[in-house]
Amino acid sequence: MKKPEYTPRIGDSERFHKTMTVAEQALFTGISGNLGGLYVDRRKAERAGLPDMAVFELAGASLVSTCLARVAGPGYRIARFEIAFERALPVGVTLEVEATLVETRGEILVFALDVQADGVPAASGRAELAPAGEG
Repeated sequence: MKKPEYTPRIGDSERFHKTMTVAEQALFTGISGNLGGLYVDRRKAERAGLPDMAVFELAGASLVSTCLARVAGPGYRIARFEIAFERALPVGVTLEVEATLVETRGEILVFALDVQADGVPAASGRAELAPAGEG
């Protein structure tokens, strides 16, 4: 197994923000095959109390992978990922995600995850990264 060239330090973090668009929602629908009304039908989403369709939670959570890759570098892969959403997020919301290295266990990197939606807490979790060469 080849050891990664770079190892981040406790406290290293990265932020990334992106506004979730209708076009990206359509692309994720095609990728996931999820045709749930909350995500693809504005009327159903409005009846559920949202101002627009809900952002796919996994599409929003995928932004965390950008932060993880930027902090850890190319020598690591996601080994474990846990995230809890506090509420549904409508399309058009700007998500700001942050991943902060909080612990190392041997070669495993443990990150705290934070997701804000238009400046309001929306989700939190943890991720573990392992060297890419590990099975």
